[in-house]
Amino acid sequence: MNKTLRILKKIILYTFSILLLLSVVGYIYLYVLPKGPEITATNKINVGTDTFVMHAYKDSERKSIKVWTYKPKSWNDKDKIVFVMHGGGRNADDYLNAWIELADKNNLLIIAPEFENKFSKYTTNDYQEGNLFTFFGTKNPKSEWAYTVIENIFDHIKSVNNITNEQYDIFGHSAGGQFVHRMVMLMPESRIGTAIAANSGFYTLPNENLEFPYGVKNTETNVQKAYKKRLVILLGELDNDPSLGTFRTTDLAMEQGAHRLERGTTFFNVNKELKNKNNWTFNWEIDTVKNTGHNYKKMSKSAIEWIRTSPYNEYE
Repeated sequence: MNKTLRILKKIILYTFSILLLLSVVGYIYLYVLPKGPEITATNKINVGTDTFVMHAYKDSERKSIKVWTYKPKSWNDKDKIVFVMHGGGRNADDYLNAWIELADKNNLLIIAPEFENKFSKYTTNDYQEGNLFTFFGTKNPKSEWAYTVIENIFDHIKSVNNITNEQYDIFGHSAGGQFVHRMVMLMPESRIGTAIAANSGFYTLPNENLEFPYGVKNTETNVQKAYKKRLVILLGELDNDPSLGTFRTTDLAMEQGAHRLERGTTFFNVNKELKNKNNWTFNWEIDTVKNTGHNYKKMSKSAIEWIRTSPYNEYE
């Protein structure tokens, strides 16, 4: 009898310890890690390089986000706005710097959000997978999706700077390319004019039998509506070395191709076959940059040609 009680006490203590640990981990994950930097005073964007910190969500102060900007002297209301999405290194400042010369030459206001996460090597759900789900697999409200944060930033800069633009373009490289193509697929109502997904590591296929992020199972994806957006799959001709950067090698990822160049081609072809089958409007395009590998600076320079032809006049 005493032995049974001792075993029972150990089981209860063990169970309690596990529950306590999960509670602590959950609290840190939900409330400590996403807090972010201190909110800055609300000011207009300065000419040149500038930054500000705002609340990421409209209905919650739980998370803040730092936003890097570059504004040419000649930029005025109605001139183009381009969001630049960093890679897995979460180095928004480096990506901003890669676009400064391009911004000056083409009169672009560059907005580079920084999705800071000290554990980004181990978690990808908060950024390139859109924060649709928590690390534990539970669903987040749409108001806390990473894609919604982009729309919130756009609203913020419009209101603070008296900007009347109704659309923006968006470019993302590597993890940023994953972010961009998923934003188009999962949030086609966003105010994107032209979206450019460059050198993504792997893709979300329009397959309702595959779990996200490999497919769209358990999501509310409207691919027919997404196909009406202008999305460019931008690939590097030499981006065929999987040892560069972080490259996912799960079975489902490898089914898309042995390297990024092959996976991008697979993604585009699968979607094109689906639109052909249903005779849907399809405004997606694919472009391969010659003599270029997994290099965000060179891919940015190639992306500018698509930005120049962004059809703003169709929407404004």
